[in-house]
Order: sequence, then C-alpha cells, then structure tokens
Amino acid sequence: MVEHRIPNPTVGGSSPSCPAIIEGWIMKKIIEFYKNARIELNKVIFPTKEQVRNAFLSVVIVVSVVALFLALVDAIMSFSLSIVL
Repeated sequence: MVEHRIPNPTVGGSSPSCPAIIEGWIMKKIIEFYKNARIELNKVIFPTKEQVRNAFLSVVIVVSVVALFLALVDAIMSFSLSIVL
C-alpha cells in the first residue's frame, strides 16, 4: 500500500514559495528581537560617575588589604619554615 498525502505549503520541499515564507518569518523575528532589546535597554539604570568611582575605590582598597594580608601570611610561613628546616 502506498500512502498519498496532500502537499503542505508551509513545509520546506519542492514548493518555490516556501523560502520566501521562511525568510519573511525570520526577518519578522529579527525585527521583533531588536524592538524588544531597545525596550529593555531603555529600562536599564546606568550608574552615575560618583557611584562608579566609589565602587572602584572600594574594590581597590579591598584587593589591597587582601593582598597585604596574604603577603604577611606568606612571609610568616616562609620565615617559620626556614627556621624549622
């Protein structure tokens, strides 16, 4: 038995109009994506220069304190190991 089916124009294949339908759909999706991205970008609250400066200084101070602490611990352990060995 052979099954006979009616051609479906929305499915790719031998239909010459199928690529135009797919390309139009893809372009609509791309345009919709950019519209939604622009809407979401308008919702973003960017930090002020003062907030960025304060955050930068906080990070530099914390990193410096941690680096000094680790250097101190390293020096103490190195000194103690050199005495033992």
